[in-house]
Amino acid sequence: MFVLASASPRRKRLLEEYGFKFTVRPSLAEEKNDFSLPPQDLVVRLARAKANDVYKIEKMPTLGADTIVVFDGKILGKPADRSENESFLRKLSGKTHQVYTGFCLITEDKTYSGYDVSNVRFRSLSDDEIAAYVKSGKGLDKAGGYGIQDGEGLVDSIDGSYTCVVGLPMEVVGALINEVLVNKRTR
Repeated sequence: MFVLASASPRRKRLLEEYGFKFTVRPSLAEEKNDFSLPPQDLVVRLARAKANDVYKIEKMPTLGADTIVVFDGKILGKPADRSENESFLRKLSGKTHQVYTGFCLITEDKTYSGYDVSNVRFRSLSDDEIAAYVKSGKGLDKAGGYGIQDGEGLVDSIDGSYTCVVGLPMEVVGALINEVLVNKRTR
């Protein structure tokens, strides 16, 4: 049993699909985006802050995560409004960007952290496709202004982990949870 320090329904669903038992307590840690840091350092720092915030309260193993989108060397966070969401989608249309997801698992004994990165290539989107997606509001709570899992056909290809792009690289995080929490109990 562990705590997921995230309000993300996508992260919750991924962990459930992998069969993990956990509770959810969203972190209230302020997301301090230090854009002077390399993206991988930033996502790990944010994931660690979220995990620490909840671990202090819960006093049980805690998993935090954070995801950012990087395009042309610039970080695209969650869009502030529909206008910025449209701007993000226009930038990404027909181009490749990177999605970084950092994670941090805090236990009584140790803190484990890391990140994964995937290259995502968008299809060339029409004005109507961009307008429809923005109008749906689906991208407003997601880094880069889109969700790969929304089924809108925005993405042409992924080089890397699909679950990293969703918000939690399960190939790495699932193995870590099994190694540190699940297998530890069975030894």
